[in-house]
Order: sequence, then structure tokens, then C-alpha cells
Amino acid sequence: MMRNFIEYLRTMSKKKFFKTNKSPKQSGIKALIMNVFEKNPDSELTHKQICYLVDAKDPAARQQVFDAMQALANKGTLTRVNHFSFSLPKGSKPEEGIIQLTQRGAAFVMVDGREKDIFVAPQNVGQAMNGDRVTVRVFKKGAQRDEGAVVQVVERERVQFVGTIKVNRQVALLIPDSNRTGIEVEIPLEKLNGAQHGEKALAKITVWPKSADRPYGEVIARLGFPGNNDTEMLSILYSQGIDPVFPDEVMAEAERVPVELEASEIAKRRDFREILTFTIDPFDAKDFDDAISYRVLENGHLEIGVHIADVSHYVRPGSAMDKEALKRSNSVYLVDRVVPMLPEQLSNVACSLRPNEDKYSFSAVFEMDENGKVYDAWYGKTVIHSNRRFTYEEAQEIITGQDGDYAEELRTIDKIAKILREKRLKNGALSIESEEMRFKLNEKGEPQEVVIKTSKDAHKLIEEFMLLANRSVAKFLTVLPKGREKFPVVYRVHDQPDLDKMAMFSTFIEKFGHKIDLNDPKKIAINLNKLFESLREENEFSLVQSMAIRSMAKAAYDTDNIGHYGLAFEHYTHFTSPIRRYADLLVHRILQEELTTQKHRYGNELNEVCKRISRNERKAAEAERESTKYFQTLFVVDKVGETFHGTISGIAEHGLFVRMDENQCEGMVPMPLIPGDRFYFDGDKFRIVGVRTKKEYNFGDRVLVKIADVNTRKRQIDLELVG
Repeated sequence: MMRNFIEYLRTMSKKKFFKTNKSPKQSGIKALIMNVFEKNPDSELTHKQICYLVDAKDPAARQQVFDAMQALANKGTLTRVNHFSFSLPKGSKPEEGIIQLTQRGAAFVMVDGREKDIFVAPQNVGQAMNGDRVTVRVFKKGAQRDEGAVVQVVERERVQFVGTIKVNRQVALLIPDSNRTGIEVEIPLEKLNGAQHGEKALAKITVWPKSADRPYGEVIARLGFPGNNDTEMLSILYSQGIDPVFPDEVMAEAERVPVELEASEIAKRRDFREILTFTIDPFDAKDFDDAISYRVLENGHLEIGVHIADVSHYVRPGSAMDKEALKRSNSVYLVDRVVPMLPEQLSNVACSLRPNEDKYSFSAVFEMDENGKVYDAWYGKTVIHSNRRFTYEEAQEIITGQDGDYAEELRTIDKIAKILREKRLKNGALSIESEEMRFKLNEKGEPQEVVIKTSKDAHKLIEEFMLLANRSVAKFLTVLPKGREKFPVVYRVHDQPDLDKMAMFSTFIEKFGHKIDLNDPKKIAINLNKLFESLREENEFSLVQSMAIRSMAKAAYDTDNIGHYGLAFEHYTHFTSPIRRYADLLVHRILQEELTTQKHRYGNELNEVCKRISRNERKAAEAERESTKYFQTLFVVDKVGETFHGTISGIAEHGLFVRMDENQCEGMVPMPLIPGDRFYFDGDKFRIVGVRTKKEYNFGDRVLVKIADVNTRKRQIDLELVG
């Protein structure tokens, strides 16, 4: 049996390691040996067998193999069975998790229930790719982290990749846009399907032999030549596994959705069509998720309705649209286009709460007073008629004193929103002033101006009432009457800050002369809010707030309700945007079941759904960031050689990042090009220091930079320090 296994491994190995590597490093030999053991983890192999398998024939090579095996045994990576035989440690069972690759080829495997990720060196990644579900065997325990090797790819995250085609005489290659999100694919010339040398394409892996360094595939879509906006945006989307085109089956199903409301359905719903209702959205919005209704009750209280597009009425579980919506999980907002979660027939027409049209909605209606005290809440299916569509700019003008439609109602709701916000902050919510970089585009789709969008009262008005609805629905679904068993619910959760990351943030703000207590998780938010308030008029405010957000845990979806730290809510979910988020659609279905049959269809599988939509949310965010980076390079591509004042916004081993004041675009000064000395990265104090001069560069330092080069394909702006 062992002989058959040895021969199998021998025939599978086409690479002659010791012939092609004249002076192989011991790390490479160790990786080769571990690869052999991982192929049959229950075997005992001798030094002689290993040498045969890796083709180590001459005495020097055989000695190198022995030394490597001895070193692995000394570390506990291998177990010496007797004088001649070795094996993997008994009981070191592989663990299963999701692998995340770094730009340098190393990886981390995230295993459920494990406190710390498992580090995987580049030579131990094997054929795993970013996002794959893999089994990994830990071979080295460490105080900071464990190290392991990938044993098997359990499930591929994706098999389609974007890159540039390079055609040789005999074969073509797809060179990935990113080593982290893609891989080099060998493509037979007959499988190019018309793709040309230098053209960007989407390729699909068809086979990956165990003995091959790279997979084989075929081109399934030509994206165009680099430098074209459409080509670059498609590349960004496909690189994240986001398909901009809906399947025919989904489009056909969407086209059958009726726009007109049915009298029999209206009769089942609470009718709000005679009550003042309006929407407030960005000026270019087409998918109106939410509306607010307002009326004064006989007892003097106010009835404020938060009405949400009733997507669940049209998108039924198991339908083609439902499966596709889960696959996408959310809409994706690039600089020059939107890739919706649902076809436009739904997102922009049937479900969108457009003005002067009757629409189905799912509502949370609150009886409250002008001080924000809630006396009663009602949830259910409704029909509404929006009387007015406000842009944020129009609503802001009215709130700040100008005449306009429904001025009294808007100002009253704004007053309540401010009270609700103040209560949240007193309860420990983080006070984050959101900033968003936007571009004004010309008719050709080229960026003409950079605009930084900040949150004003009109934005906060809508935000507070959406938060109220989300929090109230979550509590309604969680705090049940006595005798009722709990059922799975989709929560939006945000964990408490990691104290190690907070310590790093503390080091960062010391550069600006600030020091706050970040040791008690219960007081971190309050202390951060005081810091933000003291910096609100300072140049470093945006940078400090941005770094604080990066130091926090990432919000995600989960069926385990750990609360939302950033909002200081014990119960929180997403209910208010089902047109663009699948989580909200799930919550609508769960809420309707609770309001009617109290029989819930979703069981334990809901936890896996939460993981999936959380992953897809991160992919959408990455695509949006890449889109912004690309348009930043377009905006400054004709400014090479010009100088700009800026602020150091990031520091890393390979250089420092600078955000330019005039255009808010960010570029990098590579470490070797920092003038005046040889500089290094001081990780303990997060600074860059000159070896000889001891000159320092810190976060927030003001510098003068020149744009040295711009690479739109790599989304990269290279800068030089000139002062």
C-alpha cells in the first residue's frame, strides 16, 4: 500500500526541485517535505522515501533534506517515529475556515470559534485562493499566532477572474489585476474566444491539476482594452465576483411584476394614502426605499410613520429574483454607475416609493410626542401615497429657515431627530460625522471636480428615524411574551473594540498631542466623542475620525445578538432598505411571519446566510473603494509634475501616504524615495525614521508633494516629497 502511494506521488511530481533550484533555501525544502506529508497525513515516511519523492539524488541534496526534516522535528512540526521514520504529530487534526490572502502571497485562515487566525506562509498556501473554504493543519504553535499549511480546498469562493491577456506563440496567459483577488491562468489559444493580446478579459478556470503551478481556463467575456472607463469598472466588478448583468430568467420574472396595485391587496393593508407622506433622498436617487408620514393625533401626540418599500410582496422565497438577490446580497454604488441588487423594474419602478404614486409598503408607525418619547408602536403592511419628494439640499434649506413645502412638519421632525440623537450619544453611541468623496462628471464620464459630502441636519433627520425603526423592529422580534420560544433573527451587530487596536490608536493620536483613556470598553465611545468634539474645527479631525473607525470592529450580520456597540443599542437589525440589502428583505419576511402565523421558515441555515451577505457586503465595499481610487487617478492624471500641500494620512513598511488638500486624492511616497537619508518603519511608534539623521515622519505631518506618476490601471498615484 505504501509503495503504491510513493509511486503515485512520484508520478504526480513533474517538477525536479533539486534540478531547477541549484541552491534551494531550507524554507523551500521544508515546504516541499510538508507538502508530501500533507498528501497522506496518516503515513510514516523515511528519509530515503522523502529523498526519492523530491528527487534528491546527490549526497548534498540528501543531506539538505535530512537537515530540513530534523529541523521540522525539532520544532514539533514532524514527529520522529523511530530513528528513520517521521510523521505528522498525532492528534493534529486539520481545521476548516476561510482563507484571506495578502498582497505578498501569505495568508490567514479564519476558523469559527478560534480566537486568532492561523498564519499560512506563501509556500504553504498551495492551490488555495482568496476567500476559499479550506482545511488547514497547524504545525507551529505561537504566543502571538499559530502557523499552518493548507491541506485541501473544500470549496472555491470563485472560479472566474479578471486580468489582462498576454499571448505567446504557443499559449496565452491571463495576468490578474491583483495577486490577492486573482491568479495567473493558462489559456489554450483555441479557448481565447476572440480575446486579443493586451485586452482585459474574464476567464473561467476549467481544470487545475494537482501537479500544476497554475490552473487552465478559457475566456468567457471580453471586457475591452485598459484605460476605458467601462472596461475598468467592469474589471473592478468582476474582480469582486459581482456580475453587472442579470440572468435572463431573473429579467423575465421581473418584467412580469405588475406596477398597478390590486384592490384586493389594498383591502388587506392599513391605508395611509390620505396622510401627509414624503421622501428625502440624494438628488440623483432613483430607488426610494423609505418615506416618512406625519399627522397630529386627537390626544396631541404625533404619529410618525416610517414606511419601507414592500419588496417581500414581489420577491418571494425561492424565486429566480430571490436567489439572485441572495447571490448579490446588496446593491453596489460605483462612482459612475449603480449595480442594483434587484432589476430596475423593481428597484426603480414597482418598489420605489416615487412621488404621486400609490405604493405598497411595510411600516413601523410610532405614537410619540415632540420630545421624542415613544408611547406606542405598530408594525404591518400598508399602502401609501408620497405627496412630495425632497432632495437633501431642499430639505436642509427648509430646516435652516427658508420657506418651502411642509416647513412646519419638517422642522418638528428635525427637532425630534435631534433629541433622539442626543439621547443616543448620552447612552454611549459614537458620534461619527460621515464624509464621502464624490466626483462631478462631465458628459464623457470624466471627473471634473471633487466634492466632499458631509452629513447635515436633513441627513441626520432621516438617519435617526431609520435607526428608530431598525432598533424597534429588532426589539419586537427579540423580546417575546412569556412562553414563546425564540426564533432565528438577522441582527446587525458591532462588537466591542479590541483593546490592542485601541492602544495603536492611542499611539496615533499622541502624534497630535492628544491623550485619552481607551482602556475601559464602556467608556471608549464617550471619550472618543469628547476627542472628536475638541477636534471638530481642526485640520486633523477627518484623519483622526477615519483612524478611529479603522480601529473599531467591523459591523456584520449575525443570528447571535451581541448588540451594536457603535450605536449603543442592545437590539438592532436592518429593516429600512430592502431594495438594496438582502438582510432587510429577510427581516421583512421574519416580521410578517411573527405578525401573522408566528410560524417561522428560517432555521439554523440563517446563520450561513448571514455570513454570506456579510462577505458580499465587504466585496461591494472593496469595489466601491477601487472605483473611487480609479477616478482619483483620472482626476490627477494630467497634473503630473504639479506640487500640492498635503497631510500624511498613512504610514506603512513600504512608504507613507499623503492626502492632498486641494483635491483630497491620496498618493504614496515609496520608502526608498524619501530624500535625505535611508528611512525605516518603526512599528512600535508608527513612524518613519531616518537611520542617520533621526528625522521623523508621523501621521498628520504637513508636507509638500509633487505628483511623480499616475497609473490608472493600478489605481496608483506616486508622489515625491519636495518640502
